[in-house]
Amino acid sequence: MAAALPSQLKALTRLRCAIFQTSYNPTSVRTGAKYLRRRLRGPSMMNYYPPVINIAQLARKYPELELVDEDEEQRLQDVEDKKKRGKGAPKKAKSK
Repeated sequence: MAAALPSQLKALTRLRCAIFQTSYNPTSVRTGAKYLRRRLRGPSMMNYYPPVINIAQLARKYPELELVDEDEEQRLQDVEDKKKRGKGAPKKAKSK
């Protein structure tokens, strides 16, 4: 049997890629196709963790329950105490 010419091998490879719907990459350059074909991770990761609901969201959604966020109350108390001692945030500058 006679050996195939390099031009015939290139044409055969190009034809094979067209038939089997693969990418023609004669220079073997990295394309990242393996990672692009892979299934996306984001949606399954989002479904794995349950949604986080905090007290502030519940209080806004159901105001009739009169829920109190103790952490927020403590933070507001700390800010007020700092202002009394002169350690609070500075006043905003007035615009010209």
